[in-house]
Amino acid sequence: SFWNAFFGSLACGWCVTRRISFAGKHSAGGAAEGMKKREKASAMEDLESSLLRIMQEHQQASILARGCTEKAKKDALRTATRVSELLVHTVNGGVEEAFINEKRIELEIRALINTVLHYTKQTNQWLAISHAMNSAMKEIGDFENWMKTMDYDCKSINAALYNIYKG
Repeated sequence: SFWNAFFGSLACGWCVTRRISFAGKHSAGGAAEGMKKREKASAMEDLESSLLRIMQEHQQASILARGCTEKAKKDALRTATRVSELLVHTVNGGVEEAFINEKRIELEIRALINTVLHYTKQTNQWLAISHAMNSAMKEIGDFENWMKTMDYDCKSINAALYNIYKG
């Protein structure tokens, strides 16, 4: 029959393991016909219960498959999140290190600027002292020159007065 051919062709052999038979027995006579009808009715009930069982098993398999799919999806999402976190941590680690190095360099630059300003101020003080000493030396040199000029002038005046007195 069609149902035996259909269920016999199923790869899982579901009908075979449940001993479902859809073929009626050929017999002659009224009793045989009544029995044939009862067998058909019984076969229809078996068919309905078998189809109901198949549908229930399919629904359970679908629910299990859906559960497995959801679990796999959650696992994949968790794994992707972890990979993302690791990548961010790796990238941020380098950025954080660069940021710390930048801060250290900025602090060293500020310290260097303060040191340069201190030495600039000290150099300017030394330069001012040096100019003051040079000015003092010039004044001493000018005073010495003035003294020589005065000495010469005094000698000239003294010689002139001596010549006038003797003369």
